[in-house]
Amino acid sequence: MTTRTSPSLLLVLAVAAGLATNLVLGLAYGSIPPLPVPAGVTFLVLGLVEGGVAFVLYRRIRQRPRARPVDALSAARAVALAKASAMAGAVVGGAWCGVLAHVLPRRAEVAAAASDTVAAVIGIAGSVVLVGAALALEWSCRTPEDPDARVPDERR
Repeated sequence: MTTRTSPSLLLVLAVAAGLATNLVLGLAYGSIPPLPVPAGVTFLVLGLVEGGVAFVLYRRIRQRPRARPVDALSAARAVALAKASAMAGAVVGGAWCGVLAHVLPRRAEVAAAASDTVAAVIGIAGSVVLVGAALALEWSCRTPEDPDARVPDERR
């Protein structure tokens, strides 16, 4: 049995990555190339795919009509993917937040900062979608509650 991904762990990862990225950019922003605007789209696509997998697995695990059952190994792999994706999304999202915090105040003065602001916003959106889809996938892989397996209340 595994524990669910903790939102506080994801928050700590995001804040640490954001602070580290902001610190590095403060020291070396002038020497790095401009950030590609579509860089954050990758996590958006991964999040959409993972959300689709969550939907399909939820239906299969709950044994909806015309849905094939899910073997335990596939469900365990999906949970591992979900946990890894949630953590990766939190780290990358935090890093994009660090970029945004660095370039947003400078966008009027530095031309590259204006372009990097757009890239950071797209990156943050993609990361949020990935983390949300990963948490949904993890949630969808829960086993259904078996009414016969409940422990009877002995106080009655």
